[in-house]
Amino acid sequence: MAITDLPMLSMLRTKMQWHQERQRILAENVSNSDTPNFRPRELVEPTFDKTGISGMRELSMVRTSANHIQAAGVSEAFGSHTNGGYETRPAGNAVNIEDEMLKVASNQMDYAAAASLYSKSLDLIKTAIGKR
Repeated sequence: MAITDLPMLSMLRTKMQWHQERQRILAENVSNSDTPNFRPRELVEPTFDKTGISGMRELSMVRTSANHIQAAGVSEAFGSHTNGGYETRPAGNAVNIEDEMLKVASNQMDYAAAASLYSKSLDLIKTAIGKR
């Protein structure tokens, strides 16, 4: 078994690949911010269990009672301009540049953290087996 095949390193590598793909999709969202009828896309984050990747899972917010607080971005008043949870402009575009840029910054920080953990884990393993 290669050092890089260890479950922890495999999960970190998967997480870094997910962040790379998410960065590409967020960049597409920003670049299409003026395209009519464009809807922003998002990736479902991978989930991990004791054995590694358990598959992709999507959780959505559900309003189970009329007395519950409305989910963010959803409005029932004034003939709402939301479509699928996104604010839409008159041209039909639903990209919010500020939100997308916040996601980009957060994604960059999360990728840097995963890359740092990966690098430090490799260094620790190499030290433990005497390769350093």
